[in-house]
Amino acid sequence: MIIGRRFATALPAAFVAVLTCTFPAYADEHAGASGETEAPPPQVNLVLDVSGSMREKDIDGGTRMAAAQQAFNEVIDAVPEEVHLGIRTLGADYPGDDIAKGCVDSAQLYPVGPVDRTEAKTAVATLRPTGWTPIGYALRGAVEDFGDHEGTRRIVLITDGEDSCGEPDPCDVARELAASGTHLTVDTLGLTPADDKVREQLSCIAEATGGTYTAVQDTGQLTERLKQIVDQTADNVVIENPTIIEGSGDCADAPLLTAGVYHDREEFGEHRFYRVQLAPGRELRASVSVAADRAVDPDYGVLLRALDDTGRELARGSEAGHGRTDVISTGLRYPATEDAEATVCLEVSTSFSAPESVQRAPGLPVELTVDLAAAPDAPSDVAAHGLARGWVPLVLLTVTGLLAGLLWGALRRIF
Repeated sequence: MIIGRRFATALPAAFVAVLTCTFPAYADEHAGASGETEAPPPQVNLVLDVSGSMREKDIDGGTRMAAAQQAFNEVIDAVPEEVHLGIRTLGADYPGDDIAKGCVDSAQLYPVGPVDRTEAKTAVATLRPTGWTPIGYALRGAVEDFGDHEGTRRIVLITDGEDSCGEPDPCDVARELAASGTHLTVDTLGLTPADDKVREQLSCIAEATGGTYTAVQDTGQLTERLKQIVDQTADNVVIENPTIIEGSGDCADAPLLTAGVYHDREEFGEHRFYRVQLAPGRELRASVSVAADRAVDPDYGVLLRALDDTGRELARGSEAGHGRTDVISTGLRYPATEDAEATVCLEVSTSFSAPESVQRAPGLPVELTVDLAAAPDAPSDVAAHGLARGWVPLVLLTVTGLLAGLLWGALRRIF
């Protein structure tokens, strides 16, 4: 799912806000849904670099390792009760020169779950800077630490350098995770000031999964940023697991959707189509959210159209923006107007673009929600949400405008 402030990682919460504002009836019809099934707890896995370079004394007069341990202790003390926390290390055990051993040096230090604060801090206190920096390998291990958890999952990578192994490439691993369609975001924190290579690699990892990259300058900043990320994870709510689908290039071959939440990915400039069967007396309510999980150009937009089987537009929703964004959303509603069941085609298109240096694959995360509700009574619905109907209100408005104009002219002559 597109989680995310980030797909990432947090995308479902943004979608609910759009639905509630765009379709007020959605809030009424689904008000009790969240209470029926308790959502799984959000999980955070902290991945800490314990390689030899963490001995450097350039953060607040102490070592990078000491800064990380102090920050971890404060975060462990402050972690919300509903968040399950884990810790994984990389480069903590093998001190030698054998690349084959050094590049698989990653282990779970504290299992992901409810936090025993004393036990977790004791484990962190034992760490000493030791070996290599197998970031790609550690990221794969961090995902395995979550098991089959279905809720929000977040990895926070804290490192002072780029991957020293090359295989697997950390950016490729991040793209694999993004393409898997799971509720997973990777945030990265760099402890090496003004290192372009480190910044480029950590930014790539974060962007691929809808996460954030932060260059940390001191212990206080590291502690504050870690707390922010953990708190944000606690605030993110996953409504349900989306169904992973792949839209078609035309309506004839598009997948048939029922009511639900769906996850897809769309390349820059691509149009994707989906079909919905709309029964008599029902109203189609659809919303789409697109996450900008990488650097994009400042102008962008999203268009959602409902089409009939001849390609004629029935309804549309659109939204555009400028500047940095994490997600852009729009929605539409279309009531059945015929006695017979009809097939409605939903078309999703975007106007995102990006610099040539930005990875195109996988495509941008798309979350499409389909709701098939009872159609409102047309006259009362118009009366409640629009202008009055008929010629009488039109005459009254015209006469009122004329009288107002005459009165204004008279007052100007008097004064």
